[in-house]
Amino acid sequence: MNRTGVIIFLVGFLLPQLVAAHCEIPCGIYGDEMRFDLMAEHIATIEKSMTMIKTLSAEKKVDYNQLIRWVNNKELHADYFQDIVSQYFLTQRVKPTEEGDKTKLSNYHRQLELCHQLLVLAMKAKQSTDIDIIHTLETTLDEFWKAYFGPEKQRHSH
Repeated sequence: MNRTGVIIFLVGFLLPQLVAAHCEIPCGIYGDEMRFDLMAEHIATIEKSMTMIKTLSAEKKVDYNQLIRWVNNKELHADYFQDIVSQYFLTQRVKPTEEGDKTKLSNYHRQLELCHQLLVLAMKAKQSTDIDIIHTLETTLDEFWKAYFGPEKQRHSH
């Protein structure tokens, strides 16, 4: 292969990879509040699933088909929740900060801590039907909201 052929090959091979090396969401288009709303919706869905699992399990004649569907639903929404925390917030939105700014550094560490707590709580929700986990998830999500947006920004309720 001559020199021109090698260059054309390399450009044809490398250029698509360079273009694909862009951020996961188009730059400047972020729906942070929407992500919080989605996480709250996933928590509500996990709670509903836990309630249905308990209800179906207590029946005389257990409908295992429905029971399995609710277990799967609980797992799926916990996975979605974890995806938002890890793929959206941890990889794209919670930004490392300079060591010199103690306030920003402290808030960064707090956001990391809360994201980790959210991930662990979602995992625990998969392992259990304990509604207390849901309440802790909701509280921790509220704490993350305050650490992320600042205490002055209020969450709207639906």
